Amino acid sequence: MAKARVGLYAIQGETFTRTHRSCPKCGPGVFLAEHANRRSCGRCGFSEPRDTPATPARPPRAGKA
Repeated sequence: MAKARVGLYAIQGETFTRTHRSCPKCGPGVFLAEHANRRSCGRCGFSEPRDTPATPARPPRAGKA
């Protein structure tokens, strides 16, 4: 039994597009999971950083040692 592919495809009018990237090692049909700071493949373990920059770190608090 196959799992649902909710959110992996978008349909706009007569256009059918994929919303997630495919794994470069496994090929089409195996999608990369979207995490906060990376994309990863659950099948082969491939991982790559996200294109968007990470949120900047907060400056340290004043007066704390």
